[in-house]
Amino acid sequence: MSDQTIDRAEKPEFYLTEDHHPEGSTNLGFWLYLMSDCLIFAVLFATHGVLGRNYAAGPSPADLFDLPIVALNTSMLLLSSITYGFAMLQMERNAKAETLFWLAVTGLFGAAFIGLELYEFIHLIHEGAGPTRSAFLSSFFTLVGTHGLHVTFGIIWLITLMVQVSMHGLVEANRRRLMCLSMFWHFLDVVWIGVFSFVYLLGVVG
Repeated sequence: MSDQTIDRAEKPEFYLTEDHHPEGSTNLGFWLYLMSDCLIFAVLFATHGVLGRNYAAGPSPADLFDLPIVALNTSMLLLSSITYGFAMLQMERNAKAETLFWLAVTGLFGAAFIGLELYEFIHLIHEGAGPTRSAFLSSFFTLVGTHGLHVTFGIIWLITLMVQVSMHGLVEANRRRLMCLSMFWHFLDVVWIGVFSFVYLLGVVG
């Protein structure tokens, strides 16, 4: 056996001193997740389109929806997207304190959105317009509730990232996570515009 063969046998061929994370793999994976979420909401929108006129002799959207409150709720979510954009600008400047400030403001707007949505749900159920009252209300609660659950998850994710940024700063891993949450948050904003237009406005006007 030659000396070269012995050296190869003694030296490890594959040894990594740090974790291997291919550049762009996280963003690609998260885009795939968002596309799957698009399919979920597309199905829920289609279901509401089919069942949205089946009132079962019960109340219609014009009887139930308070558009000023819904418009206020919409403004909370739109403002949260703007403030998240401010947070991302501060992240690019590597300004940790300012980034955390705008993330906190974003979380407060998101919490206000969830609070108003819960108020609407409780009010509807108190009026006897719960999800089991008609096919229209079943599809409404499912669509709006699914979006609300996504926002709630986003707030939990936001708080988790604020803790990580506070502890470790704006390191590359935290920047990548903040970018993913940014895509998720703006995606929810776009979905809600569809909900506001298709479910609330068309429901009341139609």
